Amino acid sequence: MRDEIDPRHLEWDDVDPARHPFDKGTVSEVVRGLGPARTVPTRDREAGRPWADAMTWALREEYGRWVAGWRWALDEGDFDGGPVGSWCCAAHSMTSPDETLQRVVAGVVEWREWLESLAGWFEAYPLDPGDVEEQRVLWECAVRKLILHVVDRTGAGSGWHGHCRQVLRWFLGRWGVPPALARELVDDAVGGRFTSWTGPDAVLVDDVAERVAGSLRADDVRGPEADGAPPDHLALWLAVREATPWEEAPPDRTPVSPGTDGAVEDVRAFDGALDPGRAQGLLAALAVVRADAARGVPLDFELLRRWQRHVLGTAEPPGFRTLPAFAKRGRERYGIAPGTRALLDACLAESARDDARALPLASRAARAYLDVCFFHPFDDGNARAAFLTLVFVLAREGVGLERVGPLRRVSFRADDGLMLAGWIGSGTG
Repeated sequence: MRDEIDPRHLEWDDVDPARHPFDKGTVSEVVRGLGPARTVPTRDREAGRPWADAMTWALREEYGRWVAGWRWALDEGDFDGGPVGSWCCAAHSMTSPDETLQRVVAGVVEWREWLESLAGWFEAYPLDPGDVEEQRVLWECAVRKLILHVVDRTGAGSGWHGHCRQVLRWFLGRWGVPPALARELVDDAVGGRFTSWTGPDAVLVDDVAERVAGSLRADDVRGPEADGAPPDHLALWLAVREATPWEEAPPDRTPVSPGTDGAVEDVRAFDGALDPGRAQGLLAALAVVRADAARGVPLDFELLRRWQRHVLGTAEPPGFRTLPAFAKRGRERYGIAPGTRALLDACLAESARDDARALPLASRAARAYLDVCFFHPFDDGNARAAFLTLVFVLAREGVGLERVGPLRRVSFRADDGLMLAGWIGSGTG
């Protein structure tokens, strides 16, 4: 699992400037037009961090995931060891609303310029899969210079080494090394020898550079011709769904009413900061969801459509998508076939307690949530539809949630069976 607004989890495809257009001249206008810009808390430490998170989500919807690094501060801050000097943390960077928004704008621009400078460095040292042995000296030089570049930018402050390892992974990823392998190669080469508040000496830098370059093989580097269409992640999900040990979730317990309505509170705080209209629509949908749960109606796509009309604010319920869908900045692709909608209905029907294959409630709710995520039935608002589905399955059996923020801010991969096994083993939170 990874936090969608934590820049430490970004891959090169997420941040590559060539993939994500950006107009520096309009940043101020964009930032001041976002929902959180209308509700800037003043010198309020408790409210500051949630507000900064909401601003990141709003920026993310406008620009894409790459923008999450706008507050990755030098030294200690919201995220330690980054390259941004315009923002430290909510406690120190939030003053008057106007000054705070100016710092947001500066942070976005500063982060983008850093990414563009890295892209220039990467282009100067291409990895050619057909000439691995001849290029090792060049790659070693590239790694050495990138380490020193990050040290200079971050000042080798608190946590600088995390971003340094990330930049090295980005470099490998730019030239076709798969992310998991890039992480393994860099972690093996660094081996925990970079530390906070201390810049590496020349001997250590040379050794890391030599290890990274020496570990690359021709088979590790995919040429441009390898960048074909992604697989059908809906099919991958269905395979994972079948193989996941859903029965291993904790058994059902006597329902306990939470002291706080976590769903409503999160929508008001998070969605309300993004866009009051969005929050209003989702709250209306939540009311319908709970009324439907109280009546015990069956869960199917037709029910999702009724809820989604409120989510999207449309006069008519939206239909099932007719084309392949994409998510996670294009890294996941969900196919479409004549029987896809019927298959979704069959999967959602398994969420009922009286189904012959009934599982613990935690598993049924989690599985229905993920079904909606990966069937991706709508052209827009699928994450909210999945959230409503989970609320419905739980409410139908008298269960509510006190906190839903972690669930709504975490991204799940369609093909990550190990993650799912750990998730259901912990009772899905």
